[in-house]
Amino acid sequence: MTTPPGPPPPYGPGPYDNQPHYPPPQGAYPPPPPLPYSGEPGGFYPPPRKSRKTLYIVLGVVAALVLVLGGGATLLFLLGKDTVTATDVAVGDCLREIPGARVVTVQTTACEEPHAGEVFAVLLMPDGGFPGQPAIEAYAERCAPALSAYSPEAALDAAVNMYVLYPTAETWADGDRAVTCIATFEPPRTGSMRG
Repeated sequence: MTTPPGPPPPYGPGPYDNQPHYPPPQGAYPPPPPLPYSGEPGGFYPPPRKSRKTLYIVLGVVAALVLVLGGGATLLFLLGKDTVTATDVAVGDCLREIPGARVVTVQTTACEEPHAGEVFAVLLMPDGGFPGQPAIEAYAERCAPALSAYSPEAALDAAVNMYVLYPTAETWADGDRAVTCIATFEPPRTGSMRG
């Protein structure tokens, strides 16, 4: 049987460490290859720029939400809490001002406050196809007797005039059948005509 070899002998300086170092011969090496593209020596390329497309999309969505929500809040603020759809007024409602030609909404107020008009009748026309302007005007002639029934004193007052809201072909298609009779005052009054 053989015995395993022992530890290796300690290594000393090699025979080449004591020799002098000579510079390499001139012209012995070829020139280095040209640097690629940038012409700058070594280093890292800058990281690619991230696209800002996602940022712009998010900002666009936020801006749209602000416009929609802000516009809705502004509309509610401008219309106020006393603004109602013209088809939703009821007998006894008082109006701050008399609406213009094409009416979508009206501003109601408490009758104890100064107001320019008061709803004294809401007459519903029969269902069916749109009857046309002459038929609606004929139906609106029922407002005068309704004013006498609502307030006999107002019917005799020369300062009280009548204003009528009636359906158009467009609102008729949406189900509007109301002929709304409004007594108007100039100057505005306080208190209800009914007394």
